[in-house]
Amino acid sequence: MAKNNQPTASLSEVHESVDTTKQTGFWKKLFSFLGPAYLVSVGYMDPGNWATDIAGGSQFGYKLIWVLLMSNLMALLLQSLSARLGIVRGLDLAQASRATYPRWINLILYFLAEIAIAACDLAEVVGMAIGLQLLFGLPLLAGVAISVLDTFLILFLMNYGIRKIEAFILSLVAIIGLSFLAEMIIAKPVASEIALGFIPSLPGHGALYIAIGIIGATVMPHNLYLHSSLVQTRKIRHTPDKVKKAIRFNVFDSVIALNLAFFVNAAILILAASTFYKNGLFEIAEIQDAHKMLAPLLGNEFAPIFFAVALIASGQSSTITGTLAGQIVMEGYLNLRIQPWLRRLITRLIAIIPAFLIIYFFGEKMTGDMLVLSQVILSMQLGFATIPLIHFVSDKQKMGGFAINNTLKTLAWISATIIVSLNVKLVYEEIMAFIQAAGDRSWIIMLTVVPLALFALGLLLYITFNPFIRGFRSYKVGSTHPQKQPLLLDPQQPKYNRIAVAVDFSNMDSVAINHALAQGGKTAAYLLIHIVETAGAKILGREIKDLETQSDEQSLKEYAKDLNLAGYSCETEIGFGTPKKEIPRMVEQFNADILVMGGHGHQTLKDWVFGTTISQVRHRLRIPVLIVR
Repeated sequence: MAKNNQPTASLSEVHESVDTTKQTGFWKKLFSFLGPAYLVSVGYMDPGNWATDIAGGSQFGYKLIWVLLMSNLMALLLQSLSARLGIVRGLDLAQASRATYPRWINLILYFLAEIAIAACDLAEVVGMAIGLQLLFGLPLLAGVAISVLDTFLILFLMNYGIRKIEAFILSLVAIIGLSFLAEMIIAKPVASEIALGFIPSLPGHGALYIAIGIIGATVMPHNLYLHSSLVQTRKIRHTPDKVKKAIRFNVFDSVIALNLAFFVNAAILILAASTFYKNGLFEIAEIQDAHKMLAPLLGNEFAPIFFAVALIASGQSSTITGTLAGQIVMEGYLNLRIQPWLRRLITRLIAIIPAFLIIYFFGEKMTGDMLVLSQVILSMQLGFATIPLIHFVSDKQKMGGFAINNTLKTLAWISATIIVSLNVKLVYEEIMAFIQAAGDRSWIIMLTVVPLALFALGLLLYITFNPFIRGFRSYKVGSTHPQKQPLLLDPQQPKYNRIAVAVDFSNMDSVAINHALAQGGKTAAYLLIHIVETAGAKILGREIKDLETQSDEQSLKEYAKDLNLAGYSCETEIGFGTPKKEIPRMVEQFNADILVMGGHGHQTLKDWVFGTTISQVRHRLRIPVLIVR
């Protein structure tokens, strides 16, 4: 199956970076495909899940385990559909949406996806801060501030390739899983009582809110975008047989990874039920309270340590996947690519600011409510991701023989219906509660919240039923890069006539000058430039007559003398002050056709220390800049 007229590859820096075509044998082939679902699975065991699982277990015992199981089955189905979309069409969910819906709808869907990612990141920020507080006694506000630093973790890991990221995530998942296995051994829950929790029921007031929070914490909208992109990191042959095998191996990957996530979530809920609910502590919704009560109730000093370590591992692993999802959503919907560190910093600040303000003004006791609310927000975005996904993988025109069959389609629509129905019910109940609480000012709710809710419902109905009525239209997906322009070849183009060369009396000067001479030969005019950067030069400029200036002038004249003796026409000019300003000024004054500069290979820290002269200079000039090494 050829992938023609495709947009820029999703996560292009790691696209098809894992070659599965050379693997032979079932187990080797399976191992080459394992990985994407593990990155997805960490979103199903992030700190937001902890809050909803602890709240559900402490308030209702084992009675909401069925919600976890149902959520996990829905997640498994939807994630497998997401993987299928990425494998067959070579598009992630955001790119497929941009190719299908008009721009105004895509802008709204992008906005909703960003809200979901910000809500997820809020849970990671708060969870990380809580973990640091539990282990090291740091104030929550300090932990929230420190969480900015993990912005750069994904950038560091990306340098080592997707397999290294997957290995890192898997190690964190192992820490989480082993920590809760130890907790379960210490807690000793009764298996027969756990089994009763798989019988569906909504016991008591508030169970629906917690159940929706659990669904939102389990089936995460940003994971649907993420999975459809991550499967494209595997290089496969696009023949029907190979695509079918790739789909099957990715289903195996999803089953293994998401069942591990189910174990972790079930363990948290069972731990809360067997520890808190059994002892009459029905209001343990705060992670800090859960940590504090573990040791006295279980009689083991290591239980709270396992708990805190798993929490930090959970926050760190989730922050990586949130970063990748943010990049996918922005590039897919907006056709916009920005620096990864800036993208990550924006996402993290959106999460940090509300977390910081809420903790500062309302105190640390609000963290549990924040975490549960973040998961409810996630759940409310689910319909806007799941419904388009189901439409895309059902489209026989685009998916060909890999469109889902009627059984999968029915199960998918049942899952979407459950998700949307529960959310509509929750939104209705919350709006009615707001109206009652507002009293005489209920008109404010009627003029603000109600129209927004109705608009969201209308949009959901549109993306649900429009394909059935009018079918899908195709929109140009394009690329994050400009379209290819006609190539104008002119072999007779003359050489450069006026060439400026920046020198600094290092071993790079010979390289730069030789490259310059190759551009113009003996018919061109050359200008050798050097900038004196001493403190005195910056203040006095041409008035400075210190030893360094005199030495530089003499060295520059000797360069010119050597070139003139060799038959080249060469002038010199000394500048004073800041190179990034002085070099462009002197080049323009000389009316140069090209500037040649030597690059010293400074990276990261050295750039911050020594400055990035080349980058600044080339942005100030409208002529070609040749950088040589």
